Amino acid sequence: MGTIRFVLRTDKLGKNGAAPIQGVYSLNGKRKYFKTREKVRPVNWNANLQRVVYLVRKEAKQLLPGVNYNFLPSLQEVETHNSNLAALRREIKDIESRNHLNDVASNPTEVVKSIKSTTVRTKIDAPKNELIDFIDTYIADHKATREPGSLSVYKALKKHLIAFRQKTKKKITFDGMDYSFFQSFQNFLISRTHIDKSGVEQKTLNNTTIAKQLSTVKTFLNYAKRQDIKVSDKYRDFKIKKDNLEVIALTNDEFETLFYLDLSNDNKLAKVRDIFCFACTTGLRYSDMDLLKNEHIKKDEIRLIVKKPKEPLSIPLNPFSNVILARYSNQARPLPMISNQKLNDYLKELCKLAGINDKVEIVRFRGAAREVNTYKKYELIGVHTGRKTFATLSLEKGMSAEETMAITGHKDYKSFQRYVTVTEQRKKTVMLRAWGGQLSEVKLRAV
Repeated sequence: MGTIRFVLRTDKLGKNGAAPIQGVYSLNGKRKYFKTREKVRPVNWNANLQRVVYLVRKEAKQLLPGVNYNFLPSLQEVETHNSNLAALRREIKDIESRNHLNDVASNPTEVVKSIKSTTVRTKIDAPKNELIDFIDTYIADHKATREPGSLSVYKALKKHLIAFRQKTKKKITFDGMDYSFFQSFQNFLISRTHIDKSGVEQKTLNNTTIAKQLSTVKTFLNYAKRQDIKVSDKYRDFKIKKDNLEVIALTNDEFETLFYLDLSNDNKLAKVRDIFCFACTTGLRYSDMDLLKNEHIKKDEIRLIVKKPKEPLSIPLNPFSNVILARYSNQARPLPMISNQKLNDYLKELCKLAGINDKVEIVRFRGAAREVNTYKKYELIGVHTGRKTFATLSLEKGMSAEETMAITGHKDYKSFQRYVTVTEQRKKTVMLRAWGGQLSEVKLRAV
């Protein structure tokens, strides 16, 4: 059996900076070279690993200042290169095995002549122009900085685009994404169906999910423009219709019921209640509370650089949040954080125990079909409900939208406006008067 190695021929660089990968087959001291049809730039080749490697954009900028990064292979292209090289290795080993079984002596020249691999080299001599490839690159570049939930939306979009491409038999290119594309893609998403457990065909996506997918496409187009990719502007007239979503938040009575709930016999739910109520009285997300350390507590406020919008926030403490922090003042961290998933699970158990079980009607549309489901309120409560509760109750208790947004970090008034709509008829006072005053010492015993 011989050995197989791959060598990047940097002496044969093309105009685009790519060099061919040459195969070297050695047997019994003899060596034969062969072409692989793969071409990559030297920065993407790891000779020790014998593999093409992917570069995230940050790393590429350090290694290749001034280079058009759209010429670099995407994650999918890197995988294709390596798959093709692996196929060549397998083919040569298969040839050797056949020769051995037939008692035929292998020699490098004859083995190389027998190679009939039809691996197709991914083109890299032109900038990538397909959205699907671009999504792979974006995910790889932002895996370390984006929330898993955001990445899952991108992956779902990629699956829908692949299915759309298979149906239409057309490439989804940046310069071809016009109004007609968005209209066709929207119709395709509306028409997607699946067979449920009872054997009935159902619409797969509701209109809210479809609007999110279409908005994500526009996000990618805007991002591609910033990377100097030529993108058509013909899609801008396409308007994405978004349904008004229900704001699931605690009422003031529900909040106080939860805050004062006697959990002296249930340490687990007591901690869950404290985490959630802290979100209700500060507006912090789970990810921000998980970052919170004692050094972020500055006497009467929290000073923290939050993940969104990645800038410092100053959040005033009030009697409720101060009481919660006092319960854990001797601990290593301000809050007894647990995983997001467990917190959401335990919250439903907690809110059910607290009697937060009013019926809530959720209306969604699948195409033109109206879908109505009724839930008990505790079934809909998650940790992010705390942030919504803070915004809703703060407006209800007298804070202006601008003051509340300054605390929550909302930059887009349009996305914040639904909280205003919920509370627009309610009386307003200042936050200090709303959240201030003395709390009952009996009710605030540590649990």
